Amino acid sequence: MKGVSAVAAEFIGTFFLCFAGMAAILSATPTVGGGGGLVAIAFAHGLALSIAVNAFGGVSGGHFNPAVTIGMLSTGRIPVANAIIYIGSQCAGATTAALICKSVFPVAAVAEANLGIPLPAPWVSGGTLLLVEFVLTFLLMTAIFGTAVDERGKAVKIGGFGVGLTVAFDILAAGPVTGASMNPARSFGPALVQGFWTWHPYYWIAPVAGAVVAALVYQNVILDKK
Repeated sequence: MKGVSAVAAEFIGTFFLCFAGMAAILSATPTVGGGGGLVAIAFAHGLALSIAVNAFGGVSGGHFNPAVTIGMLSTGRIPVANAIIYIGSQCAGATTAALICKSVFPVAAVAEANLGIPLPAPWVSGGTLLLVEFVLTFLLMTAIFGTAVDERGKAVKIGGFGVGLTVAFDILAAGPVTGASMNPARSFGPALVQGFWTWHPYYWIAPVAGAVVAALVYQNVILDKK
């Protein structure tokens, strides 16, 4: 069983990501008028995740995402019991971030952005949502394996920055399409606080599937077994 330090690291690291992401979205609303738009939102998520992975990767592995944890579980890199604890901690960190953002920002801003819940554009179908979130999370999990699992990638020494930059470019590429969640906890926290569950199952199914497929492909096709 993972120790308290690892569980705390997963809570705080997920809080890093979710607080920065939600706050950036709320700051960009007309009520707050922070500006920056999609670029600011992408870099807030990416920078926060980069810092969290660099700060806590050595403590817990730096998952901060139930899809990543389940991907690691699928390749035997974390036991089932630890995975369950990690996911609970991640969802708690995301919910705490959502509660703080809701208490800090104006009610009008929270309503305008629905507390930053990742949601599809009106023209996006369920199939498109599943496909896009699958692809985005596949890319994210591939970046995690390539920079933090594969010893050949570790030698490049970009670590968490490679992971954070992947989140940033995923948001730039598809934020206006699906909200570019890639992370069930990132969707769960604000959805729980807002009591808004429309589309929510899609934001578990697609990221988990994308992460598991990426983990298995990297493990069995790309990773140097030596």
